[in-house]
Amino acid sequence: MHQIIIIGSGPAGLTAGIYAARAGLEPVLFASSVEPGGELMNTTDVENFPGFPEGIQGPELMEKIQAQAERFGTKVLYNDVTELDLDGDVKRVTDADGTVHEAKAVVFATGSAYRKLGIADEDRLSGHGVSWCATCDGFFFREKTIAVIGGGDSAMEEANFLTRFASKVYVIHRRDSLKASKIMQQRAFDNEKIEFIWNAEVTAIHGETEATGVALRDTVTGESRDLDLDGVFIAIGNDPRTHLVHGKVELTTDGTIAVEGRSSKTSVPGVFAAGDVIDPSYRQAITAAGSGTVAALDAEHYLVALEDK
Repeated sequence: MHQIIIIGSGPAGLTAGIYAARAGLEPVLFASSVEPGGELMNTTDVENFPGFPEGIQGPELMEKIQAQAERFGTKVLYNDVTELDLDGDVKRVTDADGTVHEAKAVVFATGSAYRKLGIADEDRLSGHGVSWCATCDGFFFREKTIAVIGGGDSAMEEANFLTRFASKVYVIHRRDSLKASKIMQQRAFDNEKIEFIWNAEVTAIHGETEATGVALRDTVTGESRDLDLDGVFIAIGNDPRTHLVHGKVELTTDGTIAVEGRSSKTSVPGVFAAGDVIDPSYRQAITAAGSGTVAALDAEHYLVALEDK
């Protein structure tokens, strides 16, 4: 029987591990077998995380946070959680091997997943010219013409990064203004390799075995046209990874896990949530880390109360 199980290895989960371990709770943390470390593993320069005035690469930051969690005694398991039984005082977590792990408290911090366009051939051409990760696949597009779809910070970051490899980067956005922060917008506007296509949505991705272009529809006039490309990078946001707790804890209208006020307490006693799974607005590494702190402290207080009973 464990005191606490943490599900998720991004900033929220690992920070919860640091605090829980320092409290002597000997936390067990489930990191994905495929994507440990969360979204920052696919991020290049992280310039807004406190303590790194010169910036730091996303993977390096996550390695440091994990090393800190493990230093204090967090046990990291590289396995996937497939089922949760959250009823009663004993919570049961089933992993991909079918092993059931029991704990008195659970912190759910599984982050978010890349949002898809939902159009034909998007999945079929994934890995064949269609990507959601510039740092993963940008190298393969040297001297190519590519497009980034989106208008937020992540889209601007992807576009700027991809200019290291591509000869031309289009940014396709369905509106006439960006959602990205001013500094990220300006970097993209100042980059000579980036050209913006405004008021346009992608209605199809062309290509048999490799992506060769996209079909665009003007959101103002309704006119359609084709754009020849060698690659398509999709950066239109993320959705919280909450499928494991559907029907088990209360969700908000945004699809995130509902918590009490500024706490991490979910609708189920002994179950706490942190990071992107509770945050539809800010979704920053630092806010996720702070959220993980709250979850660990809430879990510690809950466990103390259990002992008092």
